[in-house]
Amino acid sequence: MDFAYDARTNELREQLLAFMDEHVYPAEPVLAAQLADPARDRWAVPPVVAGLQAEARKQSLWNLFFVDQRGLPGESGAGLTNLQYAPLAEITGRSIQLAPPALNCAAPDTGNMELLAQFGSAEQRERWLRPLLDGEIRSAFAMTEPEVASSDATNIATRIERDGDEYVVNGRKWYITGAMNPDCRILIVMGKTDPAAEPHRQQSMVLVPRDTPGVTVRRGMTVFGYDDADHGGHAEVLFEDVRVPVGNLIGEEGAGFAIAQARLGPGRIHHCMRAIGIAERALELMCRRATERVAFGKPLAEQGVVQDWIAESRVRIEQLRLLVLKTAWLMDTVGNRGAHTEIQAIKIATPRTVEWILDKAVQAHGAAGVSQDTPLAQLWAGNRTLRLADGPDEVHKRSLARRELRKYR
Repeated sequence: MDFAYDARTNELREQLLAFMDEHVYPAEPVLAAQLADPARDRWAVPPVVAGLQAEARKQSLWNLFFVDQRGLPGESGAGLTNLQYAPLAEITGRSIQLAPPALNCAAPDTGNMELLAQFGSAEQRERWLRPLLDGEIRSAFAMTEPEVASSDATNIATRIERDGDEYVVNGRKWYITGAMNPDCRILIVMGKTDPAAEPHRQQSMVLVPRDTPGVTVRRGMTVFGYDDADHGGHAEVLFEDVRVPVGNLIGEEGAGFAIAQARLGPGRIHHCMRAIGIAERALELMCRRATERVAFGKPLAEQGVVQDWIAESRVRIEQLRLLVLKTAWLMDTVGNRGAHTEIQAIKIATPRTVEWILDKAVQAHGAAGVSQDTPLAQLWAGNRTLRLADGPDEVHKRSLARRELRKYR
């Protein structure tokens, strides 16, 4: 097991680090100003992102997440492995609002593109995957529902019923990331096609264009008070007698649960890769603050408790990085199913550990840490949601414990 970066990864790392220094970090105050502009379309992608995307495409820093080109249409990516992509995704996590969308490597589009590439028909890939890969449109993944415990995906209540050559969709979803964005053109909707089937074969997925009659985007949901408008918000969406052709079915009827699990595995590791970058940014801010502020006659950096936070943060980041790299290596060598334990382990460990580091960075900043003058409060809020998104901690722990106990039964 060798985690040394190969020549291709090192080349891209240097290129991406330069891109961050020359283009992304200087654009952060521009983004803040554009988001604060009362005249802007609240849910549209801020204009600064388009400029960054143009530069990223010029430098071939585009669709880096897409690990397998497979002759797909459009700009289908750099053909990197998960192990090669991991340190690059970490770098983008240092400016989480700007860098991932600049490289067309932002959720939920990344997961949706991988889903379409793996399970979509040739027609679906041509119509929806091509413009997603080219950055011409955005997408959303409609799975979570307000009326059921969505931590158990077999609970999904939305109905997808066959009626001749069409499927009819009825249900209500919420926290559908990106659906408020006017550039969001397609929703991947999970619902039940056969409630009488065994629990894991009741669900299916269909493609629903956002402008289909009966689709109502009701409101944007906040996350700890943040609307996350920079990447299209999180919508509550109502489906009332929504009709789509049967050709919009992804895969086959009853395959929805399996497709969801295949999509969420890579999504989980991508979140964790970027979260390590968030932790690095938080540690950097904490160290800078500690050297600049004096309390009780000496700099914060000389206070024992602050030194403890800094040391613990470094140790925890290094532990997380090794676990994420091991997981990426396993996904490349034995597949996502073979890396199931490690994917769950990083999904449990990474968000809560990064939350701890962010909390200490906030504490070191005092009042500034909870203000809009540093990115820490928003980073904490976004990272905290990862302990719910793509499965809450408790579900992953339950599954991991069962797998461990199976060895002894």
